Amino acid sequence: MEKNLLDILRIGIFYDGYYFYKVSNYYKYEHEKKSRISISGLHDFIRSEIASLTKTDVRRCRIIDAHYFKGRSSAKELGEKVQSERVFEDILMRENIVSHYLPLRFGDNNYVQEKGIDVWLALEAYELAIYKHFDILVLVAGDGDYVPLVRKLHTVGTQVMLICWDFSYHNENGDVVETKTSRQLQEEVFFSVPMHQKIEQNDNELTRELFVPEKTSEKFPVVSNYKQGDQINETEELISTIYSINPNGFGFIRDEERNNIFFHYSRVTNCDFADIKFGMKVKYSLDEDPERSKRDGAPRFRASKVTVID
Repeated sequence: MEKNLLDILRIGIFYDGYYFYKVSNYYKYEHEKKSRISISGLHDFIRSEIASLTKTDVRRCRIIDAHYFKGRSSAKELGEKVQSERVFEDILMRENIVSHYLPLRFGDNNYVQEKGIDVWLALEAYELAIYKHFDILVLVAGDGDYVPLVRKLHTVGTQVMLICWDFSYHNENGDVVETKTSRQLQEEVFFSVPMHQKIEQNDNELTRELFVPEKTSEKFPVVSNYKQGDQINETEELISTIYSINPNGFGFIRDEERNNIFFHYSRVTNCDFADIKFGMKVKYSLDEDPERSKRDGAPRFRASKVTVID
């Protein structure tokens, strides 16, 4: 890619919001970093990586457009607890990122679905690549559904960089949860940057700044914790208060009858887990905890759909 010395490399960044939310939650609650991904730090990293790959001065690598796509819960589901949503929107605006929302919908059997986001992202990315003449479009995603977008972008002369992560951890059931980037997507793009490897293998200023400093921890908007395929629990809603919070991503709700109720950060519906404090009033429903029930030889329960109402 040869550029005149006075030219700039025009960069557009497109986020699959739910994917980025999962990645940031992994580093906040499951990884030893115990911190979220910093958007400003990621943008600096992207500019530096593009400069290195294209042998261009980093000052000429300019992010001229950035967009964030995600599903959004309804106002009824959020209730009055919207601070995390607003704080994260402020972060996006500060980084000149345009937010795009589609409502989360209930499908068959009461499943919550984030439907249409990938299609909308692809349409916007293709149209803006033509209109704004991106030299490089950066895709923060891991889904193979974006392969047709990448192929179309190549036909109009826009190269694609993929920012992706592979990781796994044990969820509240003890099952291994794995996020892996589509191999076909990696093969289609010009540049694939496996961020998990960059973070583990390099300890430098750029990789350290990928994480939010503890005192200024960025909040994330509420994203439905029930992805397509998860069934909403329809048992009776209970009301109590937060008994304890563990920074590793779980806590307990006061319940003297059941010796307090465990809940996982992924079960919080209307605020960031980091916002929850001792004594807050919450409503929740119960479902059986299969691991504890098997271990104890008797039914044991945990909280689902934990909603702050304080």
